Amino acid sequence: MPRRVIAPNGGSCYIVFMMKITDFDANHIEEAHRLALMGYNAEKAVVDGLPEIRGIPGLEWFAKNGKGVAAFENGAMLGYLCAYGPFDNPFACNPNAKGVWSPAQGNSAVNRNKARIYAEMYRSIAEKWFAQAATVHSITLYAHDEAAVKAFFGYGFGLRCIDAIKPIETRSAACPRGVTLMEIPREEAWRVTALNNALIEHLGKSPCFMRFAARTPETVQDEAALNDVRYFIAQKHDGIIAYLKAGGEGEHFVCQSPDIANLCGAYLLPEHKGKGIFDALLQYAENTLAEEGFKRLGVDFESFNPTAYGFWQKHFAAYTYSVVRRTDEHSEA
Repeated sequence: MPRRVIAPNGGSCYIVFMMKITDFDANHIEEAHRLALMGYNAEKAVVDGLPEIRGIPGLEWFAKNGKGVAAFENGAMLGYLCAYGPFDNPFACNPNAKGVWSPAQGNSAVNRNKARIYAEMYRSIAEKWFAQAATVHSITLYAHDEAAVKAFFGYGFGLRCIDAIKPIETRSAACPRGVTLMEIPREEAWRVTALNNALIEHLGKSPCFMRFAARTPETVQDEAALNDVRYFIAQKHDGIIAYLKAGGEGEHFVCQSPDIANLCGAYLLPEHKGKGIFDALLQYAENTLAEEGFKRLGVDFESFNPTAYGFWQKHFAAYTYSVVRRTDEHSEA
């Protein structure tokens, strides 16, 4: 839309917002870094659990892979939108589908006319994504960037994943009588297999409809060994009634900070809900991690999982929203 300004003679005049979209390349990295850092710091001003950072990783990769665009006005960068992919079977939704993902550092835009900037960049790059058979488009935005989130909802995207963070705090982990909290040795990870499968069953039902194959004690044990996974458990009468899984790297680049521990799974048997057991287990894990020098705890979860959404939002502050659109996959009208 043209922008109305006051002319020197006191009358009105209009300046047309002129935008040029071009392929993202190495010449754009410095300006993109500035925009990305600006976006991150704006989110950090709202979510004080986020760490201070000086650099934004990964922009060189986007300059090489040809899956991104940048927007300019009079030679000044207005924004950029880049992605990883295409990759097969995104979100395990369809073996025949391909998807792309723009992480938080893969996109940013100035605040002025942000919705239109994102609209033009997405229209340009989505055509290329679709031409490469990528029909699932996922973009991670900062949760408090209301202009960007609202814009993509208007483009047909819906919320799917949330990254959240909290400072680690130490206090007593009060637990109901008869329940014991502990971290099990890594070589005993197989003991949580039944609860792993209970979580898989839960995710497969409405409203999540996320279908995964059942796990065996061997696959659980192998994952713990290969990915440095840790299990904190709540136990009653020698049976495990809840677990909290930590380890690996989160999807946002701040999760790679050495003082952040990442949670990647959790489950509590339904008959034990409402007793404060999982609050106590989370606190026990925080106390343990604090002794090891960790300062922050991160988690990512699906927004359409009501159990996870309610629990994690109670304890953690959301800082990214990953929005997803799935285009028509038919090749002919």
